[in-house]
Amino acid sequence: MGDRTGANTGPRAVSDRLVFFVNGRKIVEENADPEMTLLSYLRRKLGLTGTKLGCAEGGCGACTVMLSRYEQHTNQLLHLSVNACLAPLCSLHLVAVTTVEGIGSVARKLHPVQERIAKSHGSQCGFCTPGIVMSMYALLRTNSSPCMADVEEAFQGNLCRCTGYRPILEGYKTLTVDGGCCGRRDNGCCLTNGSTAGDDCDQEATPLFDTAEFVPLDPTQEVIFPPELMILSKGQTPRMLCFRGDRTTWLQPASLDEFLHLKWKHPEARIVVGNTEVGIEVKFKNMVYPVVLAPTFIPELNSVTHVEDGILFGAAVSLSHMGAVLKQAVQTLPPHQTEVFLAVLEQLRWFAGQQIRNVAAVGGNIMTASPISDLNPVFMAAGCRLSVRDKEGRRELHMDHTFFSGYRKTALRPQEVLVSVHIPYSKKHQFVSAFKQSPRREDDISIVTAAMSVSFVPNTSVVDELRLSYGGMAATTLLAHKTASRLLGRSWGEELLQEACSSLAEELVLEPSVPGGMVSYRCTLTLSLFYKFYLSVLQKLRLQGVEVEKVPPNCVSATEVYRHVTPSSTQIYQAVPDNQREDDVVGRPIMHLSAMKQATGEALYCDDIPLYENELYLSLITSSKAHATIVCVDASEAEQCPGVVCCLFATDVPGSNATGTIEYDETVFAHEQVTCVGHVIGAVVADTQLHAQRASRAVKIQYKEQQPIVTIQEAIAAKSFYQPIRTIQRGDLEAGFEQADHVLEGEMHIGGQEHFYLETNVTLAVPREDGEMELFVSTQAPSKTQSLVAKVLGVPENRILVRVKRMGGGFGGKESRTTMLSTVVAVAANKLKRPVRCMLDRDEDMLITGGRHPFYGKYKVGFMSSGKLVALDVSYYSNAGNSLDLSLSVMERALFHMENSYSIPNIRGQGFVCRTNLPSNTAFRGFGGPQGMMVAESWITDVAQNLNLPAYQVRELNLYVEGDSTPYNQILDQFTLKRCWTECLTRSRYNQRQSAVEEFNRKNRWSKRGLAIVPTKFGISFTALFLNQAGALVHIYTDGSVLLTHGGTEMGQGLHTKMVQVASRVLGVSSSKIYVSETSTNTVPNTSPTAASASSDLNGAAVQNACEQLWERLQPYRKRNPTGRWEDWVKAAYFDRVSLSANGFYKTPDLGYDFETNSGRVFHYFSYGVACSEVEIDCLTGAHTNLSSTIVMDVGHSLNPALDIGQVEGAFTQGLGLFTLEELHYSPQGVLLSRGPGSYKIPAFGDIPSELTVSLLRDAPNHKAIFASKAVGEPPLFLASSIFFAIKDAISAARAESALIGPFRLDSPASAERIRNACSDQFTKLCPPAEKGTFTPWSVQV
Repeated sequence: MGDRTGANTGPRAVSDRLVFFVNGRKIVEENADPEMTLLSYLRRKLGLTGTKLGCAEGGCGACTVMLSRYEQHTNQLLHLSVNACLAPLCSLHLVAVTTVEGIGSVARKLHPVQERIAKSHGSQCGFCTPGIVMSMYALLRTNSSPCMADVEEAFQGNLCRCTGYRPILEGYKTLTVDGGCCGRRDNGCCLTNGSTAGDDCDQEATPLFDTAEFVPLDPTQEVIFPPELMILSKGQTPRMLCFRGDRTTWLQPASLDEFLHLKWKHPEARIVVGNTEVGIEVKFKNMVYPVVLAPTFIPELNSVTHVEDGILFGAAVSLSHMGAVLKQAVQTLPPHQTEVFLAVLEQLRWFAGQQIRNVAAVGGNIMTASPISDLNPVFMAAGCRLSVRDKEGRRELHMDHTFFSGYRKTALRPQEVLVSVHIPYSKKHQFVSAFKQSPRREDDISIVTAAMSVSFVPNTSVVDELRLSYGGMAATTLLAHKTASRLLGRSWGEELLQEACSSLAEELVLEPSVPGGMVSYRCTLTLSLFYKFYLSVLQKLRLQGVEVEKVPPNCVSATEVYRHVTPSSTQIYQAVPDNQREDDVVGRPIMHLSAMKQATGEALYCDDIPLYENELYLSLITSSKAHATIVCVDASEAEQCPGVVCCLFATDVPGSNATGTIEYDETVFAHEQVTCVGHVIGAVVADTQLHAQRASRAVKIQYKEQQPIVTIQEAIAAKSFYQPIRTIQRGDLEAGFEQADHVLEGEMHIGGQEHFYLETNVTLAVPREDGEMELFVSTQAPSKTQSLVAKVLGVPENRILVRVKRMGGGFGGKESRTTMLSTVVAVAANKLKRPVRCMLDRDEDMLITGGRHPFYGKYKVGFMSSGKLVALDVSYYSNAGNSLDLSLSVMERALFHMENSYSIPNIRGQGFVCRTNLPSNTAFRGFGGPQGMMVAESWITDVAQNLNLPAYQVRELNLYVEGDSTPYNQILDQFTLKRCWTECLTRSRYNQRQSAVEEFNRKNRWSKRGLAIVPTKFGISFTALFLNQAGALVHIYTDGSVLLTHGGTEMGQGLHTKMVQVASRVLGVSSSKIYVSETSTNTVPNTSPTAASASSDLNGAAVQNACEQLWERLQPYRKRNPTGRWEDWVKAAYFDRVSLSANGFYKTPDLGYDFETNSGRVFHYFSYGVACSEVEIDCLTGAHTNLSSTIVMDVGHSLNPALDIGQVEGAFTQGLGLFTLEELHYSPQGVLLSRGPGSYKIPAFGDIPSELTVSLLRDAPNHKAIFASKAVGEPPLFLASSIFFAIKDAISAARAESALIGPFRLDSPASAERIRNACSDQFTKLCPPAEKGTFTPWSVQV
């Protein structure tokens, strides 16, 4: 076979055959490509599209599959959940892969795991569902009787942007040993399993699903491990494998000697076990590794040996296996020996997700040498020993200050490999602790990590040995040598603490421009974490009988390790009347119509459409500068790349290169100038995605840079605003401020937010005859897509057909920005007369598509000593980016919500839309409303703090009442807010909670709790009058089946499901007879985007209109044959030549507002809601825990309580991210630094409140919308601000300990950094921030 150890790229014949199984089917790959992932192979080679691409970096879990293999040394089968997007194809030799399609299907039979997530309403858009299903399935294959803690651990690597996680957990709770009870600790069971017990809330609750319908789990019926694979696995003789690709050779040695020989021959080769690091480098850093060594199955590297002074782990042992071994050791060894093990386990709790831990190797974690490693500080503090070898011998290294020689460098020589890690037992007088602080607890990279080990002279408090190791404080993991040396021989007490903190503050210093930013916070954390260690050691010394200071009772909470509480929940809604027809499903919690298909992976999304013959792939060429003139573009190298068909630029556009949402102020391709990083300059079209993306990176562009405007403050200074500047004013502002007892001024910044729909933007364009083109697009706006594509191609709109089956999430991000991609793909397909496809990678999507507008608000508020508001003057500034897009409408909605729910007689609001050099920001759930109301809640909180009054009292005093008029002169009728407020106070037991919070805060110095209750009033209608219309088309076929089409698109919100419910009621037929295929521009024309929460109202009324026409046409046949069936009436009408097709139409009445006169009706009606939340903050780290949230939402008469509660919870969780977690980091040059789940954190399973109650207001019909319902998509999002203001309440309690009283500024999101810095104390004073203007920050507040 020739040289099997070399990297020469000779004939493919020297490759071995790769043998593996997928869903029981044997796969023999003759030419396995070392650069191909399992995900690409499944989707493109095998056509198994149930496994989704969400991020390509192992951070979202959408691609989760199960790998099974036979382990000869244990004679057991091993089942692991893994990320298919990172798993190299070549690593799968003799492995069985199980995908979501392999465990069940709608046609065959659903697996219980699939059925339960569907029937418990845990699938909305469905894009994340297959990954979650497979995480749960893999858990059950390993442990058929898990507890809820096991389930939550299994889901640490999975994200969902739609549901808010609650229904997923409740559905899967029924598969656990905890399944009989929901876990409510205070008021009994929450009825999610249909039982009745407890308080008044529970008596009202009706289960959203019936567990009696669930198919029981039978572990004996699972898919078997392929017998042929078992034979192959048992009979294999270990031998080296070699797989050669175009650029990379994969060598998999079978023995340690082979491995050492290969590493000696190829010292620069990358070693891959889990591919969790190299996979990221290849994908996102464009690294090419000619030789990859994969020593995954070498026995010595997988061994675990218990030795006299500790445990020896082979370097290829996975983190999950290491964790299992250490847990077992902790249970069996004396406690004094397990301090180091417990510290490692504490870090492993929060180390990535289960899918990563299952494959990532302990040796890889060390050798990656990340400066923010979670485990390396523990290994350094514990003094772990490393055994390293090359072919000439072995040596032992200590993980001390000499091991990490520089950024991502270690003391190993190029030919050496790490063989094993020795983790020692701790000694009797040794205490070890480990800490990690990150933006999000679960699956997140660290801001600062630390591990600390202290040994004492026996039976004394005198320090004998001390190691303080930190990550995130330098280019390497480091030991604080100077501080440790100073403390040797000292007694563990207050003096030592003071010296340690002073010394650490001097020793661990960061440059103000350091990558990662957060300089003051990181420095403060080093002291705070040492203080936590100091207190815990005091406790342990006392337990050993050593005389030391007692930890004050109010400081004990600083020593407590976070323990997650399994969430409990209650959902309350109004049951349908007893006399409602059984087949009338309006008001019933029926399942999302696509939920089962989504759970089995059979639901098709845009990129799941099978490849067309002759199809090509497109990759964008984008700007790397924020503001520059294009000097020249050189595509010659790209054109010579393999597989490239052509490059496209502005000169290739056959129609108009000008495009845009409202104004044509954008271009398909930038021509002479770029105005943001990510500005589309051109595109490369090639035969495969890989070839297109590689070629696009080969295009060379020269720029002449100009000074960019990046932040709102820079735009204000440059007066860079889009026109017009909007103003709403009512009353006499000057008189109002004169009347006021107090006048207060303040300001607030609200950060932007990435949509993070799990399915990124995707378009497939198929050219047809006569200039026709068919586009499959993931968009909320098919008609706008049709219009702009036609304009760009220079053809009439009737030649363009846009089809939308479903989206994997939208949230406003696919309302206008999708056309950036669709127009480019259409130009390519038109030029080449071949189908062209493009799905953006996650980092690309985040870079170019924009998100929620960052806002800056300045306010001046006048109020009486009672708390009554009399005057408000507020100015809003939004960061619109480089085009107008929808930014003016977003600002208008912010102004329409500037008072939130409060009556203010004298008020003025001004809105400035800032033109900057960022990618254009756009619609996002709430559309400016949340930003407008957030500033309102900030000033009302300031008023309460200024007067030292309870915030809820000031809010309640100023609430609107029925008949009040808004600043834009709209009278409030059908006003239910006060009912929501009262019910929320009652259900949350607000007064009891407030007393308990005050008591807790009196008893605790370093943990504080906060409580807040916040209302919302959200106007329903498009503020652009012409968009308030909708159409529908209904066909009845002669067999009685009904095909329903309407103008709305399905993105997970259940719109199609609700429309079927509406049609079912109007036509009087079973919903099973009605089908919605897709949304398309050739069935219902000129549709409005599916947005503004109005889609059920608009499309529902249009569907009702169409169905009523058909009902009327069938009436004569009903009368003639009253005992007949539906099918009989339909056939009779058909034979009587009656049309069984009808167009429906609806426009919202009585709308129209004029800014000039401040008159006219802005909104058709308002949705109201109130939320009360309680949180606990760690004042030393800034971490917070969401303890409880109670939401009361007025949705009128719910069309579908399951869907509506899902929307409330999903919106609330998205708001929780907006206000407490999600941060977009931009460099001063306008480069987005957070471009994926690794650096941008949306809420995870562990972030939802421990107690969550959602109540849909009863007996509140809304006679202005379909069947008395109300809009629900956007209004609940702002209620998550109750968590933000509960945090602010807790911070106030912490500041009071330092004698800081009164209003203070807290920008959104309330990140751990902002919380910690606001809790000013002796530690923060030791780490003051650098003076602004004296340095260039890593990131800026845009």
